[in-house]
Amino acid sequence: MRKFKKVLITGINGSGGSYLADYIINNYPNVKIYGNIRSNNYKNIQHIRKKLIIIKCDLNNNKDTFNLIKKSKPDAIFHLASMADVRESFNTPLKTIINNNNCTLNLLESIRLSKIKPIIMICSTSEVYGQVEKKYMPISEKQNLNPINPYAVSKTFQDILAYNYYLNYNLNIIITRMFTYLNARRINLFASNWAYQIAKIEKNLTKYLYHGNLQSSRNIIDINDAMEAYWIAATKGKIGEIYNIGGSKQINLKDFLKILISKSKNKIITKLDKKLLRTSDITQQIPNSNKFRKQTKWKPKISFDTSIENLLNEMRIKVSKEIKEKKQS
Repeated sequence: MRKFKKVLITGINGSGGSYLADYIINNYPNVKIYGNIRSNNYKNIQHIRKKLIIIKCDLNNNKDTFNLIKKSKPDAIFHLASMADVRESFNTPLKTIINNNNCTLNLLESIRLSKIKPIIMICSTSEVYGQVEKKYMPISEKQNLNPINPYAVSKTFQDILAYNYYLNYNLNIIITRMFTYLNARRINLFASNWAYQIAKIEKNLTKYLYHGNLQSSRNIIDINDAMEAYWIAATKGKIGEIYNIGGSKQINLKDFLKILISKSKNKIITKLDKKLLRTSDITQQIPNSNKFRKQTKWKPKISFDTSIENLLNEMRIKVSKEIKEKKQS
């Protein structure tokens, strides 16, 4: 098992990056955490800001990226920086693809030129598999890549590029493909958005809960289990390997919404909002995470019911805070 003294989290002020920083601080307080940001948005990391070493750096700039690596000299890098909004990527395909590809290329090239040898965790996504036929379920890491949205295209390029740097330049690459985790820090995701709307309805701020496609099925993992899996992959995973990471709960979105609504304090009326429908959507993704679980002995700990309770409670806190701030303004 590898041990790290210094780590770098790219995009540390994003939702995934900030949750990973929380996990490391809570479980490995002696690890020094570097993080890059390209804006002055500290919202997700304000509560831990004093425990982080923040470096202003846009990964689109190769000189700044090289300086980031030279300054931090990390033992491990968790690459989470990206434009990660699937629905928005349909509106901004060029921006999404160029940004995500340039960031990854500059990062890998800077590591190559710096001559340091950190573990590089490429935090990828199940979106790269696209729509997979039922006969190929559950999805293994050997499944053909078939991205069906601009965001997924950019992440597919990222995976291929990272593997190329492993093969040709001997970089210590590990790729994880995460399935759906519940993320209270991004209210534009289906689960957090529904929970947010329920919290607003409970405060009589809005009348209806609007949703998009409910016919899809997703594999759900708790955010804390997901962050632990990233850490375990970096400390125990094999160099050059690709790992699917998923939870133990497979559920239809219609059923997911029903369960979430059942935990509400109010009667919830739902309505379809066609603007929330994607141009193309993945109807089902069932992961085969056996390789990761067998090699690392990791398994999810937090139940689905606990996860959605936590998600809903976080959104209630968020809405209450917004009401208080509005009254004070």
